[in-house]
Amino acid sequence: MKQLERPQSLTAMAVDSLRRAIISGDLGLGEQLSEGTLSRMLGISKTPVREALQQLRNEGLVRIIPQTGSFVFTMSAHEVHELCELRLTLEEAALHFAIERNRAPFLNALKRIVSDMEDAQERGDIRAYLALDTEYHAQFFDFCGNSYMAEAYSRIVGKVAALRTHLAARPSHTKKSMVEHRAIVKAIDDGEDEMLRDILHRHIGRTKKSYAENIDDIAQADRAFDANRPRSKQLVAVR
Repeated sequence: MKQLERPQSLTAMAVDSLRRAIISGDLGLGEQLSEGTLSRMLGISKTPVREALQQLRNEGLVRIIPQTGSFVFTMSAHEVHELCELRLTLEEAALHFAIERNRAPFLNALKRIVSDMEDAQERGDIRAYLALDTEYHAQFFDFCGNSYMAEAYSRIVGKVAALRTHLAARPSHTKKSMVEHRAIVKAIDDGEDEMLRDILHRHIGRTKKSYAENIDDIAQADRAFDANRPRSKQLVAVR
């Protein structure tokens, strides 16, 4: 007998909604989070919201400061550098294994996503483009054949995606990034595997270069870009 699927809990739905809001930029880096305001926006009580914030803290997307409140994460330039180093280590290894073990289906998946990214760019749909950007890099781990590597990446992908949204306010960053997405696909298609390391290092390294060494808090340092971030300030009710 097939087991009945249990409905998703209110806490799980709140986690998903808030995670998407942080990644998409609807909740900005460093922004203070009010349980009361979030519960009204999501249409649920404070309890599942409080539990959701605790889980997002475990994912590194929320900071909870006793006697002060809850905040969307922010990072110093040094922390961004460390995150990029870990991301590069994981993605470089995953890319190698994905090509070695599943080259054809991996390449086809990347080609499909690049095509969709180009369509999103033509439409001026920044949100769709950024979601596809995250999906593009996720393919490295979907095809690498190593579940431990994929699990390790899942622990940082939320922060990586949120930083990607933050940098989308800088058009030149996104344009250069798209060129490199195409270059990775072409190198794989042409069998130029040795070129991939340089492309990936340049691709991920740009995020590090976007922040000066003396920046203590990127949310404060980049206030000037807030008006251009794709934010709606609307959360979808979970029921």
